[in-house]
This record gives sequence, C-alpha cells and structure tokens, in this order.
Amino acid sequence: MDVNLAPLRAWDDFFPGSDRFARPDFRDISKWNNRVVSNLLYYQTNYLVVAAMMISVVGFLSPFNMILGGIIVVLVFTGFVWAAHNKDILRRMKKQYPTAFVMVVMLASYFLISMFGGVMVFVFGITFPLLLMFIHASLRLRNLKNKLENKMEGIGLKKTPMGIMHAQAHG
Repeated sequence: MDVNLAPLRAWDDFFPGSDRFARPDFRDISKWNNRVVSNLLYYQTNYLVVAAMMISVVGFLSPFNMILGGIIVVLVFTGFVWAAHNKDILRRMKKQYPTAFVMVVMLASYFLISMFGGVMVFVFGITFPLLLMFIHASLRLRNLKNKLENKMEGIGLKKTPMGIMHAQAHG
C-alpha cells in the first residue's frame, strides 16, 4: 500500500480569517460530521504540526511530568491491549465499541496520572491539541480544493494516514 503524507497546507489557508469560519448547524449532525471529517483529512499535516508544537511546549515546561504521563498512558494502553487479547469480554468490547475502549484507556490514564500530580500534562499536552483540532475542523468552512482532495482520497487515488484510518473505521 502506497501511503503518502498529506501536504502541509498554507497557514493562511489554515487560518484564513473569520470569513472562512462559521458555526456548524448543530441540527444537521450529518453535515457537521462531514465538515469535520473533510477538514481532518484535508488539514491532517497542519493538525499534526500544531499538536507536535503544543506537546513540545508542554514537554519543555514540564519534562518530568510529560515523560511520566507518557509512560503511564503507554503502560495503561498496553495493559488494556493485553487484557483485550487474553480476556474474551474485553476483546468483544474493544471490537464492538472501539471508541468506548479508547475512552476507558484515557480515563484510566487520567486517574493514574492524577495520582502522580501530572493531570495538567495530560490535559494540556495530549487532550488540548485534540480539542483544538476538533474545534477548528468544526468551524472551518470547506473550500473547493478541500472537497476535490477528499473525493480523490475517497475513491482511492490518494492514500494518507488519516484517510486510511477513516476508511478502516467505515469499511
């Protein structure tokens, strides 16, 4: 499978000004979902850069807590994966409810990190970039190039990491 990293979009396209942002129609969940998915696919490299910068800043400001938080999250995730492969009920839950499985891992990580005083690292270092991505993807109006790129991804002419994850989630 030939996977390509999506190009880094121009920052003036990513943050073009208030005229290209609008509140989504909360009554039409399907349309809102389409906007979010399209923007996540189109701006995936920009989101990766922003998240990496935010995680780096948090890591620079609090390296011990960032490392400790990362170790705890990896250990919890590894524990859940091991349990899911060795316990039938957890395996079924992971397969039937993948989002719930990830949420359980995140909540367990939150409680473990809070025991070590690293809650702020978890919130700002990991969760805050995800929240910003979701807000931007929800508010950013799509343009013609965005729609064209997503169609090419949808019919298989281009394969990007986010596109592959989207296809596996819906395939």
